[in-house]
Amino acid sequence: MRTLVTGGAGFLGSHLCERLLALGHHVVALDNLVTGRRSNVGHLEAHDDFQFVEADLCVGIPVDGKFERIFHLASPASPIDYVELPFETLYVGSDGTRHVLERAEQDGARVMLASTSEVYGDPAVHPQVESYWGNVNPIGPRSVYDEAKRYAEALAMAFARYRATEVRIARIFNTFGPRMRSNDGRVIPAFVSLALAGRPLTVFGDGSQTRSFCYVSDLIDGFVRLMESDLCEPCNLGNPSEQTILELAERVNRIIGNTAGVELRPLPTDDPTRRRPDIGRALSELGWAPKTSFEQGLAETIDWFSSQT
Repeated sequence: MRTLVTGGAGFLGSHLCERLLALGHHVVALDNLVTGRRSNVGHLEAHDDFQFVEADLCVGIPVDGKFERIFHLASPASPIDYVELPFETLYVGSDGTRHVLERAEQDGARVMLASTSEVYGDPAVHPQVESYWGNVNPIGPRSVYDEAKRYAEALAMAFARYRATEVRIARIFNTFGPRMRSNDGRVIPAFVSLALAGRPLTVFGDGSQTRSFCYVSDLIDGFVRLMESDLCEPCNLGNPSEQTILELAERVNRIIGNTAGVELRPLPTDDPTRRRPDIGRALSELGWAPKTSFEQGLAETIDWFSSQT
């Protein structure tokens, strides 16, 4: 199978490229390297079935030949990135998604859109189920990401309804693992980097807000299962095990042996107070649930960050 991965040099994209190559795909990774890193796929470039193309998806897909599968992961994906890159985030969610869907229609390819739990905003329904329409502030600082993904879902469904394009939609919850950038603003790389440096961990608010963390290999397994399934409706992919941010900070400090403690700062605008997926649809339709324990995933993530210093 010939497969395109947009955002292929990113955190998730690079892990997906690895998995697809192991499954026997010919993989083309497209990335403009705004937040992705060529080094994430450097170990793949000698592979006969791998090709890296540096290009801006918002302009188009400058790759010849027919694709059978397209995984659309291209987008800034952390609070720091999409606040610093608001237009890039909006454009890749709109123009970039349109180019992907038009190419899928042209090639007769099946496409998976990497959407996000951010479509639920600061949820009034807990845990979040796919039928929940969300509680999103359309003009807040996070809206450039939230609304870009909501628009991308709407565009994907329009192509599915009116042009018979085969579409799959993954709503991704917090994911972690090797190759995250230490300065990308997401909580686990931030905590691990600070703890390894012996500095206090920055906790926003009182730390009572919750998140659920899925290890990257489990998420990639969900991507592959969803792409090859018959499920046309959005599907939550994440770990339903919930913990507070303060609990996470204390756990990271304890494992690394950091005695600097935590430092409390004001909660950012529109920061969700609770986040946990209902994965009933993934379990029943895909036979998917996370397998990696948080402790094992965190240990592997810490080892990777330690090797980068």
